[in-house]
Amino acid sequence: MAAKGVAPALALSSGHKMPAVGLGVWRMEKPAIRDLIHSALRIGYRHLDCAADYQNEAEVGDALAEAFQTGLVKREDLFITTKLWNSDHGHVIEACKDSLKKLRVDYLDLYLVHFPVATRHTGVGTTSSALGDDGVLDIDTTISLETTWHAMEELVSMGLVRSIGISNYDIFLTRDCLAYAKIKPAVNQIETHPYFQRDSLVKFCQKHGICVTAHTPLGGSTANTEWFGSVSCLDDPIIKDLAKKYGKTPAQLVLRWGLQRNTVVIPKTSKEERLRENFEVFDFEISADDMEKIKAIDRNYRTNQPAKFWGIDLYA
Repeated sequence: MAAKGVAPALALSSGHKMPAVGLGVWRMEKPAIRDLIHSALRIGYRHLDCAADYQNEAEVGDALAEAFQTGLVKREDLFITTKLWNSDHGHVIEACKDSLKKLRVDYLDLYLVHFPVATRHTGVGTTSSALGDDGVLDIDTTISLETTWHAMEELVSMGLVRSIGISNYDIFLTRDCLAYAKIKPAVNQIETHPYFQRDSLVKFCQKHGICVTAHTPLGGSTANTEWFGSVSCLDDPIIKDLAKKYGKTPAQLVLRWGLQRNTVVIPKTSKEERLRENFEVFDFEISADDMEKIKAIDRNYRTNQPAKFWGIDLYA
């Protein structure tokens, strides 16, 4: 187990290491970002998961610049991830540079293709979903994912990015990426939690040297209930009973479950007390029998469904 206050790191195929617990900044309110990030850094977080689409890279960058300036943390001690938005697949280098400028850093530790779809370009750094007159996502069929990936590889050659990866790719798309990649994807960031375990995809990625990062590792909890009307695994009686057994909260139990699957977890919170709770997951271990009990509650249940905004289910 890791020392107190230090998250263990997983080795990536790129030769770099990625802290196993990170802080997701999706839906983090801009005025709260500075204090939340500084609190997270004091607790021991060294991995931040950002995206152009979250529309708060500039605020994250300001918080980081202050943290570097005051000596709270050094740049080389952090693992910073951000993501290429759908409308910038034809402008990968410009989009990456835009994110670097907003985040106020010289390089990214990890840059991900946020979704496996190119949409109509709306200007670098602008991430509103481009919908057609029919209210359906305006997909650009002239840009292949292979073309996008080769532009991602160029970022590594330019020294702007240390590792590159994919997000929300299924087995078929991941297999294709492995076939055409000169630089293999180091990470596939996907939704996975006890109600959406996706064992086949997780095992396929891990077998082929791709680290899996679990976004929505708590099943979306309140945020996804508000946006998508989804049900959270944190309320499951099995999860609650096991959490009580280990003297932990349901969230801590679920995050620990994710870590024991050798996945990276990036819980999001806007509450300082939850920051500490989500990081205190290294001082216990779930037994093999209890891991099986959690395995049995899988519902193949996706809670993060962008079809609500896009007028089309890309997972269909």
